Amino acid sequence: MINNDVLRSLRFALDLSDNHMVVLCELADPAFPVTAEQVNAWLKPDNEAGSEPCSDEALAHVLDGLIVHLRGRDESQPQRAIETRIDNNLILKKLRVAFQLRDVDLQEIFQAAGFAVSKPELSAVFRQRDHKHFRKAGDQLMRYFLKGLVLRVRGSSSNG
Repeated sequence: MINNDVLRSLRFALDLSDNHMVVLCELADPAFPVTAEQVNAWLKPDNEAGSEPCSDEALAHVLDGLIVHLRGRDESQPQRAIETRIDNNLILKKLRVAFQLRDVDLQEIFQAAGFAVSKPELSAVFRQRDHKHFRKAGDQLMRYFLKGLVLRVRGSSSNG
């Protein structure tokens, strides 16, 4: 899925400002240079002037910062390296950690978006890549997850 679409969905779900998105990146790594202007360019519609693609590294910083923001930093653990390549499976894993979602929560999120996913299908998405039952999360699965997450966080009255 396009990183910019993930950012737009998260920003809408959590009602975050451009500056708050910058703070999320700083929570993950204070040395990662991001400005509110860059965030604004990432969040613009793809066909609008000034729109810029969001890199995998930038999205990983936002997601890791979201984890720290929502759950706090575990000082007993060393800081994890930020991924430079990110895919739908990793995005789902990071959002699952950030929002402290269990299997039941994930199924409710997909159900709210009108997309039923069984527990074995979900567990396959969260398995290690080399596991024989690993399943790559497609863009459609990601879109339904983000739609359901918006409904869960903002409430069913929002127009997502």
